Amino acid sequence: MGEVVNLNRVRKAKARADAAATAAANRVKHGRTGAGKANDRRAEERRQALLDGAKRDRPEEDGPA
Repeated sequence: MGEVVNLNRVRKAKARADAAATAAANRVKHGRTGAGKANDRRAEERRQALLDGAKRDRPEEDGPA
């Protein structure tokens, strides 16, 4: 005789494997690499530094004129 198999466990294991495969495909499709995130971070820091360097200082006001 063959081995006794719990069909409920097999069905759930297959569903878990399918969900894991779908999740892996979605990570590849929609995810961003660490290098891409670091590149965006550097670009934002560069942009912020450029803006900070172009700011003009406002003179202090003593009060209402």
